[in-house]
Amino acid sequence: MRAVIVAAAVAFVVSLLGTPVAIRVFTALKAGQPIRSLGLASSEGKKGTPAMGGVAFIAATLIGYVAGHVALTTLPDRQIAQEKPTMTALVLLGLFVFCGAVGFIDDFLKVRKRNSDGLSAKGKLLGQALVGTGFGIAALYVVSTNGQTVASEHISFIRDISWLNVGKVGSVIVFVFVITAMSNGVNLTDGLDGLATGASTLVLGAYALIGYWQYRHWCADETYARASDYCYEVRDPLEIAMIAAAAAAACVGFLWWNTSPARIFMGDVGSLALGALIGGLAVATRTTLLSILIGGLFFIITVTWVIQIVSFQTTGRRVFRMVPLHHHFELAGWSEVNIVVRFWTVAGVCVAIGLGLFYSDFLAAAG
Repeated sequence: MRAVIVAAAVAFVVSLLGTPVAIRVFTALKAGQPIRSLGLASSEGKKGTPAMGGVAFIAATLIGYVAGHVALTTLPDRQIAQEKPTMTALVLLGLFVFCGAVGFIDDFLKVRKRNSDGLSAKGKLLGQALVGTGFGIAALYVVSTNGQTVASEHISFIRDISWLNVGKVGSVIVFVFVITAMSNGVNLTDGLDGLATGASTLVLGAYALIGYWQYRHWCADETYARASDYCYEVRDPLEIAMIAAAAAAACVGFLWWNTSPARIFMGDVGSLALGALIGGLAVATRTTLLSILIGGLFFIITVTWVIQIVSFQTTGRRVFRMVPLHHHFELAGWSEVNIVVRFWTVAGVCVAIGLGLFYSDFLAAAG
């Protein structure tokens, strides 16, 4: 637990103090976010606000993770609490950084062109797919000394579903889909000050709890496994907990400057990175289908966006005033702050239900 707390504390401080530096740097570089008003009240007064702020919490997460590993060197148990970065960390942080890089290219093109057109939709999807494929292969084909891989050949809900074995190739395809879907879900949610940051904090905090719970009930811990009939067949759960906690804390530090009125936007570099990390955490903890509920707000916003697109292309009619969904409520007269707080509430309820299901499964299996 000490390492998880250290990772989170360091990430929070670095993000809180580092984000103002990012604000000054990106302001000096005139890296302001191009704004399309589209008649929305939330667009007023935001022109010139620096983007690419996701760089700040990505860096803070990485620094926090390193600090957590330094803390591990003080722990007496060197078998369960490994001191060196693992394949799980390389996959999760690799997704975080490289999907962030895809978003950075998108943001950079927007700033350079001085309009909201960055990477094309196909270009962005291609970048996400390439990153997902590379790390999906690593997650499925690199085996640890105890025979575990970061991802599983089974589709998982709260744990692997034994009869849903899709094989290694199928699992890589599922991995790419999860990473792409979740990163785009967070990207669609990132439209109001603090909305995606706050929701991501809740989801990442949930995965920090799940990771640590799995670490405390880990099949690789022979002491626990001998004393219990139920344990979690996952790889490096302490790494999962440290990374999720560091990312959640980094988002809290960033939220201090990103909440309304935002001094900086996370940009696609931040939203694509966060979504990819959340997707990776879902796969690594064997909670792929449960992540639909834990990240329920992202799922709702994505589904409503798809409904709008399909309806308009097939019937010429719109189901919502505007998508993503938060803009529908803006046009309905809700204030930006009200939308953000209410959507955070929805995200929190989804997280609470997801954690409740996770824990109830443990009680049922262990009891």
